[in-house]
Amino acid sequence: MTAAATHPASVSFPALGTTASLLVTDAGALGAARKVLDAELAAVDEACSRFRPDSELSRANAAAGAAFRVSALFAEALDVALHAAEETDGVVDPTVGTAVAALGYDVTFAALRPQDLGPVRLAGPSAGWRTVEWERAARRLRLPPGTALDLGATAKALAADRAAHRAAEVTGCGVLVNLGGDLSAAGQAPPGGWRIAIADDHAAPDTANRPTVSITGGGLATSGTTVRTWRRGGRRLHHIVDPATGDIPAPVWRTVSVAAVSCVAANTAATEAVVLGERALGRLRRAGLPARLVRVDGTVERVCGWPEDNPGDAR
Repeated sequence: MTAAATHPASVSFPALGTTASLLVTDAGALGAARKVLDAELAAVDEACSRFRPDSELSRANAAAGAAFRVSALFAEALDVALHAAEETDGVVDPTVGTAVAALGYDVTFAALRPQDLGPVRLAGPSAGWRTVEWERAARRLRLPPGTALDLGATAKALAADRAAHRAAEVTGCGVLVNLGGDLSAAGQAPPGGWRIAIADDHAAPDTANRPTVSITGGGLATSGTTVRTWRRGGRRLHHIVDPATGDIPAPVWRTVSVAAVSCVAANTAATEAVVLGERALGRLRRAGLPARLVRVDGTVERVCGWPEDNPGDAR
């Protein structure tokens, strides 16, 4: 998923193992908005990265079985992750860290070797979010022994929401933050809204023939199974895990794009849909969330008013 609009100033750069893009309606505000985004990205990486041994997440996982006091930002990220688990009945669950690592995603995606990494040894079902002991007032966390958190399903989306809203407050203009396909819009959008080009790979350069939608606020997110992939044990694997099995879900959807009140809500719903497979259509309809789902054969399903594809409209 990529973002474009008629006049705003923009900048893109590598961040959090993906590409960060920042758009503002006032070109003079780009520098101030960039400072806000840089600070947010640094903070969320320090708090929530699975790939930094000094991150709070890594230290919390290493302390599993004992109490661990966390920062205010990590507490917010954990609250968001646990809320997502509750809202999805455990389909999007932060206790999948051990399962994700067992599948081979135990280093940054850029460091994964493209060749076969050997046999897959599934970790089995995740412990489940209800096993996490969390004293919110004291910011005290205790994980069951052997359990590891992975906040990947929500932390990047939270960073997009936080950065967009803070940048809009600081600059007083419209802001769009795109973190690898997790988008959040705040402030006054440009005329006609922010036009978003939808794609399997947000980093692909050509937007000319992609379907587009416009948003004026809230969040838009795409979860997919075609970009962050690797091979292990003769299998093609990806980063979305079913907590009930510790394995990747059955291949139904290639990508799922969802619009919601926030990027966190959109990304939670999109990730849930990939795991649910065919059941996602009913779930999205009941939630009233506009979504575009692409099957592995390329067939497109749309629900809750998601518009027909109109390729070539992004600029």
